[in-house]
Formats: sequence, structure tokens, C-alpha cells
Amino acid sequence: MATVRAARGGGGGVLARALKPLPAVTKGNRPAKAAAPLVAGVDEVGRGSLFGPVVAAAVILSPEAAAILRDRGVRDSKQLSAAKRQALVEPIQALAIAYGVAEASVEEIDRLNILGATFLAMRRAIALLDPPPDRCLVDGNRPIPDLAYPQDTLVQGDRQSVAIAGASILAKVARDTQIIQLADHYPGYDLAANKGYGTAAHRAALQTLGPTMLHRRSFTPCQLRLDL
Repeated sequence: MATVRAARGGGGGVLARALKPLPAVTKGNRPAKAAAPLVAGVDEVGRGSLFGPVVAAAVILSPEAAAILRDRGVRDSKQLSAAKRQALVEPIQALAIAYGVAEASVEEIDRLNILGATFLAMRRAIALLDPPPDRCLVDGNRPIPDLAYPQDTLVQGDRQSVAIAGASILAKVARDTQIIQLADHYPGYDLAANKGYGTAAHRAALQTLGPTMLHRRSFTPCQLRLDL
């Protein structure tokens, strides 16, 4: 079962054991009367990783908050240093009308396939939003199936939409924090450095040590059989 970070209370599963829960939904910034439709930017992190969950986030920003965050440097998380991403988490959370961060587990990835699990994590993140969005703006070119809200896709949306960029930062920081903590439990795979992605060192460790319970067995590099 996926773990959802909520404003109050903890979660279950690996994430809850590995992390102190992060806030997932803000309720103090609800506008008294929205002057414009509430649009949630939605993004994911970890689709290509060999290890750990896929994490998604959704963020609703007012135009004023988006302008402030743009000036503070919010953009595609891949273009920011780890320190800069971490520094931007609190401003994003403080200025957002609402935000949510959720995951789909390794078991769900292997059962549904990575695309289906990614959409599941996105739906879970969107479901946390309070107030709910009037529309979602989803990074990429694939709409989320079975979503209860109207949606548009935007290729390279994290470079064009501050809300999507904010979502990418929240998802990236949450997932990286989890993987770094899990690295202590699974030494030898260089997880703190590679965040679960298939670097040369990680693939070499899979050849030598084999996959752990948190490696994605549906991914070819994790389907190794060691000669014992």
C-alpha cells in the first residue's frame, strides 16, 4: 500500500518507517473566494529508477505565489542542486493553496507496471488537495487515466509552469530523502549517491549482490539470478 504524507498523522509501509512524515496538505491558505480556477501542477519522480517507489506531487498556487516562487528560483528540479531544492521546499509549502505528496510502492510498480503505478501515485497526490483543483496540469504528454478532474498535459511542464516545477521539487526532495535513509539498510548499492537509478556502480552491485526486496523485479536489470 502506498504511503501518503498527510498534514496530521503518519503513514504506513516502508516510507513511514524510513522517514519522519512530511506535511502533505496545507489547509491554511484556502482563498476565501477564488478569483480564478484552481489549477494543480502535477509531476512525478523516480519512474526510471531501479529501486524504491515512484513519488508524485501536486501543487496549487495563486498567480501571486507563482510569481514569488519564480523569483526565488523555482524551476525544473533537475536543474537545481540538492541544497537549492531543499531550501525551496518550505517556501513552496508556505505559499501553496494546497499541496500533496504520495507514492506508489515497489509492489505496485511490479504489479501494475511503472506507468500505471506513476498514474496511481499522481491520483493519490491530487486526492490530498484541499481545496480540490478545478483542473490539473500534468507534466508530460500522457493524461492520467480515471482522474476525477479535467486535465491538460504539458510537455516539459516543469520548465513552463511554476506549479509543476514546485511539484517536481516536493516529489524529488521527498523521494531522495527516503532513498538516502534506506541506503543505510541496503549497503553496497551506492543508493545515497544514485538515488536508486541504474548507474554503473548500482548495476555492478546487482550483478554481485543480487536485488533487494525494494528493487523493481519487473525491470530487466533487477531480474538477475546469482550463481550460488
